[in-house]
Amino acid sequence: MAQQYTVQVVDESHIAPPPGSVPPTVIPLTFLDVSWLFCCPIERILFYELPFPTRHLMQNIIPHLKHSLSLTLHHFFPLAGNLACNSKPFIQFNEGDSVRVTVTESDADFGHLVGNHPRDNRAFKPLLPKLPFPFPSVSSDNKIPVMAIQVTVFPNSGISIGVTSIHVAADGSSFNHFMKSWASIHKSVTVSESLPPLSLPCHDRNVIKDPNGLLLSIYLKDWRSVHNSDAPAPAIDENVQVDNVRVTLVLSRDQIDKLKQRVSAQIRSDDESPSRVSTFVVTSALMWVYMIELQESESEITDGDMIYHFVPVADCRERFEFPIPASYFGNCLAFLFISAKRSELMGKEGVVFAAKAIGRKIGELEKGALVGAEKWTSNLNEVVKTGRVLAVGGSPKFGVYETDFGWGRPKKLEFVHFGAYGSFSLAESRDEEGAIEIGLVIGRDKLDLLNVVFQRRLNFNCL
Repeated sequence: MAQQYTVQVVDESHIAPPPGSVPPTVIPLTFLDVSWLFCCPIERILFYELPFPTRHLMQNIIPHLKHSLSLTLHHFFPLAGNLACNSKPFIQFNEGDSVRVTVTESDADFGHLVGNHPRDNRAFKPLLPKLPFPFPSVSSDNKIPVMAIQVTVFPNSGISIGVTSIHVAADGSSFNHFMKSWASIHKSVTVSESLPPLSLPCHDRNVIKDPNGLLLSIYLKDWRSVHNSDAPAPAIDENVQVDNVRVTLVLSRDQIDKLKQRVSAQIRSDDESPSRVSTFVVTSALMWVYMIELQESESEITDGDMIYHFVPVADCRERFEFPIPASYFGNCLAFLFISAKRSELMGKEGVVFAAKAIGRKIGELEKGALVGAEKWTSNLNEVVKTGRVLAVGGSPKFGVYETDFGWGRPKKLEFVHFGAYGSFSLAESRDEEGAIEIGLVIGRDKLDLLNVVFQRRLNFNCL
């Protein structure tokens, strides 16, 4: 049974960059930004252990968080702006624009929430602010905030920093840049009252080149077509949502190395061309097969020709033919579409098959990261309609557990916008170098199979 607890609002404010520090600015969206107009708002929570009473946290922590956020927004001002959802969307910042910061107090069990064990998925939504989904409009007044923040106090235990943002403004690399800059400024200001040297973000959208100038118009047309259609919005099964639990699996460095060795050995045995066998490749392959089996574990599906899809993204800051600064702030991701028959993925060597398919697709980026880009948004809409698609968010390369506000490393990271079976998240392990944390949401009725299926697939056994 789900634990019952309350979350009460104790403060709400709007935090802007320092007055006069940022001129009114319009930031056009590139085709790489517009491709994410189809995405729901991104929801992340970082938990920090701070064993102090509410009064202490409100007087000594929250004011510094707000002050350092204001200083950080001076450099990351698009996050304080608004997205204009008209026929050609753009992000606009004007003097006075700000980020809504809500402070709440919760009587939930902090130690329970930051564990890896199954936790009621409903426990996390109250720790996040809400933002609307970006829908097209003919009105120039249809604007939505780019980001909102909620800080939740757990008396004598810790705090959580929940951030909801729209993907069109920043990809994972850019958002991580913002969070680490905020943490660094907060840590420096509270200790020495001086600002640290920062890696400043690059907001110049002109560095992104649209081949033939066609991709932007294609994506905008697809976006308007999807949201202007007469088709009803997908129904949400409230019972499935209620019965979902959030789980964190951990792959040790040794387990990852064994997966790599098994895949590499099979590639040599099959006398195939070398394929990329990275931590991301083998972990994603394992999860693709695992999630399918877990979802179907009690079903009657026997059609081996049924097609399943895996849609990861790849950071292209170093993959495009035109130079892009490492500090570029925005979206710089390529969509990858990998499809396979159920019989290929559910066989004894299903994980190996999946790993080879994912590795080959990543290798194709060397031929050009934008090959087939004109079909990204239409392909995405088509595979989502099948209901047999898996996505992945986050990356071990982001180093999220290095986001230190001066209180030490986070106790836990959660990606809350992910739904059951359709996605999972990746992050570096907090406790073991080279290990991986995998976040997922599953139905409560599958808990008995959770570890059984995972270990079976990890050991390459299908029966």
